[in-house]
Amino acid sequence: MKIDKVLNGFIPESRGRDGLALAVLLARQARAALSVAVVQPPRWQPPGPARADESAWLAYLREQAGATLDQARELAGPEAEYIVGFHKGSGRGLVEMARKQDADVVVIGSAPGGARGRIGLGSTADQLLHSSSVPVLLAPRGYGDAPPPEFERLTLAYRRGPSADEAVKEAARAAVLLDVPLRLVTLVVSSGRKAKIEREMLENLRERATADLKAAARGQRRRIQVEVEMLEGASVKHGLDSCEWLPGELIICASSNTGPLRRVFLGDTSLKIVKAAQRPVMILTRQPGKQ
Repeated sequence: MKIDKVLNGFIPESRGRDGLALAVLLARQARAALSVAVVQPPRWQPPGPARADESAWLAYLREQAGATLDQARELAGPEAEYIVGFHKGSGRGLVEMARKQDADVVVIGSAPGGARGRIGLGSTADQLLHSSSVPVLLAPRGYGDAPPPEFERLTLAYRRGPSADEAVKEAARAAVLLDVPLRLVTLVVSSGRKAKIEREMLENLRERATADLKAAARGQRRRIQVEVEMLEGASVKHGLDSCEWLPGELIICASSNTGPLRRVFLGDTSLKIVKAAQRPVMILTRQPGKQ
C-alpha cells in the first residue's frame, strides 16, 4: 500500500474534527502529504436577472468555505493543503477530488447520531464505500477528543477468498510503512448451542480458520512482526468485543469480492465490522487475486 498523499473530507462539526485528527495522525506517521477538502454544492447558474442572486450565492459559498477551512487550519496547521470542491453529493465529490489530487486514501469522520466510540455510516460514507478508487478510512465518533499519539498495530480482518492474499499483502505494506506489527484475525460466529453436530461443525471451523491464518502469515514475518488470532462469539460484535484492542489500533477490511475491481465496495461482513468496531477502520479497494 502506498500512502504518499492523504485526503481528508472536513466539515465544521465534531465528526469533521474526528476525521481530521485521524488524517493528521496517518499523514504524520506515514510521512505523507495531507490535503483537507471541503465539498460544497454546485454553483448555481440561473438565467437572466437572477444572475444578481447568483453573485450573492457564490459570495456566500466562498465565505462558508473560507470559514470552514480556517477551522481545519487551526487543527491541522499550515503544512497541509486546503482545497474546495463542488458536487451534489459530498461522498462522490470526495471520490472526484481524490482522483484529481492523486490521493492514496480518503479519511472522514462518523455520521451523526451514532454511539460514541463507534462508527456511523451516512450518505457521504455510503457513496465513498461503494465507489472510491482508493481505500477509505473511517474515524469513530469522538476520536478527535483524545487521539492516540501514534498507531501501535494494524489488525486485518482475514477471510479466505479470491482477494484474501492481496489484502494481506496490502496490510503488510501498510504495517511496514507505519512501522507497526500486523495482526491477522478471523471471526468465527457460533450459536453457543450444545448439539453434537454443531459442536463438530464449530470445531472444523476453528481448525480451518487457524490453518488459514497461519498460511496467510507465512512470508510476512521476515518483514514485520505478525500475530494470528481467532475471535469467536455469537455475533461479529461479540467476537470483536472479546478481543484486546490497543489505543492506537487500526482495523483493515477487504472489499467484497462481488464489487468492481480497484474500487471500494463494502460487503455484509465488513459492514458488520465497521458498525461494531471501536477503532478506526480502513476499507481496501478490491484487487485481482487468485481464484
